[in-house]
Amino acid sequence: MKSTAIAPPLPTKFSDPDVTAAGEPRAVVAPQRLRTLWFNTGTLCNLACTHCYIESSPSNDALVYINDREVAAYLDEIEDGAFGTEEIGFTGGEPFMNPHFMAMLADSLARGYRALVLTNAMRPMEKCAEALLTLHQEHGERLEIRVSIDHYTQALHEEERGPRSWAPTVRGLRWLSEHGFNLSAAGRTMWNEDEAAIRAGYQAFFVAQNVAIDADDPARLILFPEMDEHAEVPEITTGCWSILGKDPADIMCASSRMVVKRKGEPHPVVAACTLLPYQPGFEMGRTLGEAWQPVKLNHPHCAKFCVLGGGACSAS
Repeated sequence: MKSTAIAPPLPTKFSDPDVTAAGEPRAVVAPQRLRTLWFNTGTLCNLACTHCYIESSPSNDALVYINDREVAAYLDEIEDGAFGTEEIGFTGGEPFMNPHFMAMLADSLARGYRALVLTNAMRPMEKCAEALLTLHQEHGERLEIRVSIDHYTQALHEEERGPRSWAPTVRGLRWLSEHGFNLSAAGRTMWNEDEAAIRAGYQAFFVAQNVAIDADDPARLILFPEMDEHAEVPEITTGCWSILGKDPADIMCASSRMVVKRKGEPHPVVAACTLLPYQPGFEMGRTLGEAWQPVKLNHPHCAKFCVLGGGACSAS
C-alpha cells in the first residue's frame, strides 16, 4: 500500500542560526578586538533614498536620536574595559540632524579616538559648519568625514537619492576639501560597471570639482556592494573560510559593534554590526561586555556584503 504521508518541508536558507538549509554547520565569527564602535544617531534623514538598507527618511524614526549622555556611557565602558578601541563611527539617518551630534562627536575626539562620520554633506552639515571647523582645527586628521555620493554622474546619483540632491552634496564635498578635512567618499556598484571604470569616473569627477580624493585609493573611495535581503546568495558554512581563502578575523563583526536606540525603548542596545539594526537575532546585549560574543552569520547580508563582497564600513 502506497504511503500517504506528506514529507516535511525542506528547511529554508538562514532559518536556523546554527545549521544551513543543507544541514552544514553555519559559519561563526569570534570577536577579536573592538577596533570600531559605531553609533547610529537615528534613522531620520533629509533624504529618502530608493535603496537605503536602513530605510532612513524624513519620517522614519524607528531608531530614535541617541543622546550625548548615552554615547558617553559607552565611551566610559570602553575606557574601563580592555576593548582596544581606536575608532568611533557615526552613521544614521543623517548624523548632523541629531541635535546632540556635535557634542557626542566632540566628546569622542576629546578622548583621543579617531572619529568617522558618514554624511550626505547637505544642509544639515552646513548648519554645523562653524562647530565642525573648530573640531577639525583641534583634532586634524583624527576626524574623517565620509560623503555618500552614489555615482559620479548627477543622473545616476539622483536616480538613487532623488531630484535636487546632487548640487548640495557636491557643494558640501567641495567645502570639506577646501578646508582640508580628512575626506573620503562612498559610492555604490549597483549599475554593473567594472571597478576600474567606476574609479576612473570618480577620479574625473573629483578633478573637475577640485576635490582632494584619490579615487584609486580604496580607503579614500569606498565602493559598497549592494544589499538585497531577498537576493539569492549562498549560506556561509565553516568550510567556506578555507574554500574562499577568507579569515573570519577580517569580517566586520570580528572588530566592530553598533549601538542603536529603538523607538519606545528606554535605553540603547548593541547590534552585531551596522547592517542589521532591526533584526532581533543580531541584538547582542545592552552593554559592550554583553555584546562581545561570537556572531552567527545567519543573514543574507553576512554572505553577500561581508564575506563574498568584502565590504566593511570602518576607516581602518
